[in-house]
Amino acid sequence: MEVILKEEIRRLGSKGDVVRVANGYARNYLFPKQKALPATAANRNQIDQMKAASDREAASMRGDADKLAEQLEELTIEITARAGDSDQLFGSVTSRDVAAYLEDKGYTIDRHKILINKPIRMVGEHEISLHIHRDIDVPIIVKVLAEDRENEPVDDEDEFMDALPEEEGEVVEAAAETDEATADATAEEPAEESTDTDAEPETKED
Repeated sequence: MEVILKEEIRRLGSKGDVVRVANGYARNYLFPKQKALPATAANRNQIDQMKAASDREAASMRGDADKLAEQLEELTIEITARAGDSDQLFGSVTSRDVAAYLEDKGYTIDRHKILINKPIRMVGEHEISLHIHRDIDVPIIVKVLAEDRENEPVDDEDEFMDALPEEEGEVVEAAAETDEATADATAEEPAEESTDTDAEPETKED
């Protein structure tokens, strides 16, 4: 069936557009949510008025969206989640988590406009997009941190060396090289022949 959109819907159309959708989608979602009207003759007469108002609103919204995009581009989202030793999360980071973080920072973004193309199930950095305007998608980094892992001891040798102050690290490396050189020299020394003068000579019996 044909409907008239009352607001922009991603991958469907902009406010005032006449689009064809499945009957169930219109009756169960678009109409109850006040996102569209049936494309009747009476409603079609409202299209031009709606589009004119939409164009004025879009110009204002575009300016606001540009300003918001500049602010969001400087932001890195940090979310703490429970994870195993392999850095795999017990669950995943969702658009709800991102929306809640942004809300705490003073940005109200509809979670349906937070685009996560690949499920976030690992500790680390992940890139997502925020669809803040029909013409603007803002790429943003989500940094996922493991819960209660900040104070764990560093087991990896390289990480241990990196964690040392520069001078101390050089001392440790020098000591290790000295130990290796000593071990190599010891291994190359020939074995000493026995010089035991107290040993009794063998006697041959007749």
